[in-house]
Amino acid sequence: MNIIITRPLIDSEDLMGKLFSLGHKIIHVPTLKISKAELDPIDPEKYNAFIFTSANAIRSLKLLKPDRNKLCFCVGAITEKIVRQQGYNNTISAGGTINALKNIIVNSGELDKKKILAYICGDNITSDLDLELQKEGFQIDKIINYTSEKIKELNEDTNNLINDHPPDIIFIYSKRSAESFIDLAKKYSLNGLMTGSRVMCISEKVINVFKKAGWKNLETFEAGDELIKIGN
Repeated sequence: MNIIITRPLIDSEDLMGKLFSLGHKIIHVPTLKISKAELDPIDPEKYNAFIFTSANAIRSLKLLKPDRNKLCFCVGAITEKIVRQQGYNNTISAGGTINALKNIIVNSGELDKKKILAYICGDNITSDLDLELQKEGFQIDKIINYTSEKIKELNEDTNNLINDHPPDIIFIYSKRSAESFIDLAKKYSLNGLMTGSRVMCISEKVINVFKKAGWKNLETFEAGDELIKIGN
């Protein structure tokens, strides 16, 4: 099969390697440019736990001093893996959804509502997790430590690959990535090549972006289940 992966290379290199080894044609179409935000280092002693909803948040984390025993709530297995690779050993994964993450935090036996949590995230998020937790009585500091910018150009080689190998499956990992991908497809007149593509969306919010643009063959998936979705 011909498969488009839109996640940044640092997050998708292992998956792309596995898919390639299974005989699939892989086209990498990054849709967002990620940059660290300019802000002062975070004092970990101010917080009883960190909340991460993306790998970019942990990669962009800048602390006054390391605190590898800090309790870290992670939206899913991939984010938790990156957190552990950074040396943190007290991690909890929610299995891939913001709602599940909220429920795990609310029901955690390790927290009481007098404790202060740091929600570390990017400038574009699809859910106001901090506000939802505040409604539950928690004290939350929302810290934006990275920004995302839509990529507006396809290089010639990528454009030619898509034209020569129309995708059977496209994986989209965020609402903002969906918006960028749709803009690129329109700009380079690629929509007609993708009418039969299965567009795998990380959430219903991502599906809604494609629906509004007139795309039809849409499904949800969880990060880490890509091989299952393509039948390998």
